[in-house]
Amino acid sequence: MRDRRERQMYVCGITPYDATHIGHANTYVSFDLIHRMWLDQGREVTFVQNVTDVDDPLLDRARATGQDWQALAEGETALFRDDMKALHVMPPQHYVGAVESIPLVIKHIERLSAAGDTYLVDDDLYFEVHRDLEFGGISHLDESTMIELFAERGGDPGRTGKRHVLDCLVWQAERPDEPAWESPFGRGRPGWHIECAAIALEFLGTGIDVQGGGSDLIFPHHEMSVSECHRSARQVPFAHHYVHSGMVSWHGHKMSKSRGNLVLVRRLRDHGIDAAVIRLALLAHHYREDWEWVDGDMSEAQTRMHTWRRALTVDDGPASHAVIQQIRELLADDLQAPRALKAVDQW
Repeated sequence: MRDRRERQMYVCGITPYDATHIGHANTYVSFDLIHRMWLDQGREVTFVQNVTDVDDPLLDRARATGQDWQALAEGETALFRDDMKALHVMPPQHYVGAVESIPLVIKHIERLSAAGDTYLVDDDLYFEVHRDLEFGGISHLDESTMIELFAERGGDPGRTGKRHVLDCLVWQAERPDEPAWESPFGRGRPGWHIECAAIALEFLGTGIDVQGGGSDLIFPHHEMSVSECHRSARQVPFAHHYVHSGMVSWHGHKMSKSRGNLVLVRRLRDHGIDAAVIRLALLAHHYREDWEWVDGDMSEAQTRMHTWRRALTVDDGPASHAVIQQIRELLADDLQAPRALKAVDQW
């Protein structure tokens, strides 16, 4: 039985085909608060994060730029980790790539197949999502909305031969000029959702405290990966809390690599902006809030940081015990970081 003081968290990582944008940073700074809050409480934390280092968007970018897909993934993953270090985001204990997790994926697909949860469409293997009686319990969406989002976010609801439009790919048969690995299901590569399911189950098991990511992952990614966890492990729930950070927009649209409307952490740093200031700008918004990035965010954060640093050079002043306790209480109340910043301002 797990120690009552232990905490476990799985946070979905990036697909490394472009540098870290502010939307990414907003997500990982948010979960860093949870990580740090638990450690401050004296708890042992096991934090796992994946990196989807083989997937369609990555392969498409590699083809478009004439790069080797592995070199692209390795380079962008290194840039992401450097940005996280600069933002003082504590690294996970286990940082696991999709490629290195392929043996785990195969093991979990075999479990699903043995239970009759998978079927073939041509040479591709699909998971029958409604075999999980809890399917839909995270997003609470009606089926028409699920289908719409599935189509927008990497799914294939219109594919002929599927038993249900929402069934999801777990093993894609080898395609011409694409990477593939040997498996009992033929040469190919993992689907998106099974990657996270396999990594999470292997390093954490079921009944974890938090599964997290951006709110755009609620459906289909978290809904489907969790159903795969339930059926592979034969235990419910996979997680006690599903926690999602809000989306950050710029110029009226959610920041996204596909749209190209990105404010990049690396570019801000290259222009001489202190990463601690970037972190403060992010923390000024509640983690569940959808918000628009504006230039004023940086100027306000720079002013705040200057004020704080100047105050710390003063030899005398009020004791810090009360404000530290106030910060702890505010973060324990659904991570009220903006109010915690104001508490420090007042101090």
